[in-house]
Parts: sequence; structure tokens; C-alpha cells
Amino acid sequence: MDEIMEFLPFLVPLVIAEFVLLGYTIFHILTHKSYKRGSRTLWLAVTVIGMNFIGPVLYFLLGKEDS
Repeated sequence: MDEIMEFLPFLVPLVIAEFVLLGYTIFHILTHKSYKRGSRTLWLAVTVIGMNFIGPVLYFLLGKEDS
């Protein structure tokens, strides 16, 4: 239990950043209608399944349509 407490100051901001990125990504997917590759359903699935930074990062690199 002491090992977890040692990493807690590092883990809390990381978890908060992860959920903020996930929330912004889902908001962006739901409010935009066009994507470079794939569809809304595909990107929602990729984002939710790859929740640990991988899904949102993949969306912003590969799926987000340029403004």
C-alpha cells in the first residue's frame, strides 16, 4: 500500500489529464460531421476502447478533419 501512496502525486494528474483528453475527444467527435478517415461510429469505438491516451491521440492524428 505504501508503494501506491508514493506514486499517487504522479498518478492523480495523469488520470485527470487522461479523462480531460477523453472528454474533449468525444465532444469533438460528436460535434463534427466530417473526418479524414472512418466514420463517427468508428472513431467513438476507437476512442472508448483505446481510452488510455491511445484512442484520443489516434483520432487527432488520423481522423480529425483539418479546419
